[in-house]
Amino acid sequence: MGFGMMGGMLVFWVIIIVLAVLLVKELFNSNSIRPRDNASTAKQILNERYARGEITQEQYQMMLKDIH
Repeated sequence: MGFGMMGGMLVFWVIIIVLAVLLVKELFNSNSIRPRDNASTAKQILNERYARGEITQEQYQMMLKDIH
């Protein structure tokens, strides 16, 4: 084993450690709550569901009272 082999192993482990750190960072970032720019409000979602016919007028009115 020469110095070339040791240098290669060093580079290998540095790459492995960097990948592990990036993976852990991405896992924590994906679990954090980030506001979305195009996030719909509860009333908008309710209006869309009613417009698509997924809920009845009675359900719509009851759910509208719940979110206010």
